[in-house]
Amino acid sequence: MLKHVRNLAILVILLAIVVIFWVTRPDEATVPMDKMVGVDPVLVDPRPQMVPTVDIADVSRWSADEKPVPAQGLVVERFADGLDHPRNLYTLPNGDILVAESNSPPRENGGIQGWVMKHLMGKAGADTTSANRITLLRDSNGDGTVDLRSTFLKGLNSPFGMALIGNVFYVANTDALLAFPYKEGATEITEKGRSIYALNAKAPNNHWTRNLAVSPDQTKIYIAVGSNSNVGENGLETEKGRAMVIEYDIATGKGIPYAVGMRNPVGLAFYPGSNTLWATVNERDMLGSDLVPDYLAEVEFGADYGWPWHYWGGYIDPRVEPGRPEKRQYERRPDYSLGPHVAPLGMLFADRTRLGAPFDNGAFVARHGSWNREPLSGYDVIFVPFRNGRPTGKPVNVLGAFVDKEGNAQGRPAMLGADRTGALLVSDDVGNVIWRVRPADRAQAGGTTPGETR
Repeated sequence: MLKHVRNLAILVILLAIVVIFWVTRPDEATVPMDKMVGVDPVLVDPRPQMVPTVDIADVSRWSADEKPVPAQGLVVERFADGLDHPRNLYTLPNGDILVAESNSPPRENGGIQGWVMKHLMGKAGADTTSANRITLLRDSNGDGTVDLRSTFLKGLNSPFGMALIGNVFYVANTDALLAFPYKEGATEITEKGRSIYALNAKAPNNHWTRNLAVSPDQTKIYIAVGSNSNVGENGLETEKGRAMVIEYDIATGKGIPYAVGMRNPVGLAFYPGSNTLWATVNERDMLGSDLVPDYLAEVEFGADYGWPWHYWGGYIDPRVEPGRPEKRQYERRPDYSLGPHVAPLGMLFADRTRLGAPFDNGAFVARHGSWNREPLSGYDVIFVPFRNGRPTGKPVNVLGAFVDKEGNAQGRPAMLGADRTGALLVSDDVGNVIWRVRPADRAQAGGTTPGETR
């Protein structure tokens, strides 16, 4: 009898081990990445996971003589280093570069989700306290060397989006849009800003970044606000004013949802010479390494991109209950897949740069890199070609080798900008560097950033 009980106990333990292994095993990609990018990506059946695949590159930062690898015909240089988690970039009309040194506000996630988040942030080198400042970098003669560096604004709350309209400088903290007085050529702002529009930062405030874009007529500001969860598991009450792009009217001080159902929009910009707004969007996790494609999309007024019930124009997420099948026919499909779990952040249209062909008509995108896919994806800067105002073809590599041969992340590209000469600037929030990418056959010289005046 005792032997029978003992054997049964051993069997139960073995079965439990098998179940735990099955539930927690990593999900590996089955489709080549080149088939999952572009206007018509391959989409497989979802593979829901109770425990996410966790595969993020450990941090091993650049040495002084190391740097990422640019595409043929381009050169990459250090524009600025020694920064504290540099995220967003903004170029002022006089050519000064502003860098938001910013990180997530304190997390309040509990349980397994909180543990996983803390673990991932530590592995990714993002577990530092936010510097909460904006730093100004000035390259007076356009030779690629910063000759003045100053604290432009401090005492902020996880700042990200920046915009200048006339003599007013706007900053998007994680919880509010602020307005500050600005004087041309100023190297710092000491006046206290006005909070002009509140933003939902309810804990745990996942997807904390708030990016900005200004309408061509400079009457409206568009604010990208990510969701507070993966697929609404914190309750839809916490998602009010989130997972959308908000249109803020400067004259009235009122904001409205401009487009909704976007899990985490980050990059935000108007296509050159048009009123067409575009965004990069980070899609949902835990449906397997092949799903869901992060994407680039035209942000249409009144459009619904499906989150959390659906993805990619009507595919049903089986985890979200109750379902909303009646919404599917009205949802807009994204325009271009950037690949699953690549975490696209910065986006910059080519009119701001002077890198030459094939980088003269389209959008640069910084893919920050995966944390829950095998194998790793992203960790690079790509270029999405456009034709007749629409994305087309396959992406072109611009800057890579952020992950070394041992699989460690020496850096991670975050946001994009352009200097006064038209060189591409890339913020690296792990390497704490701003990289400068320019054509190899063009001598450095002072000048004016395309689309701006001095």
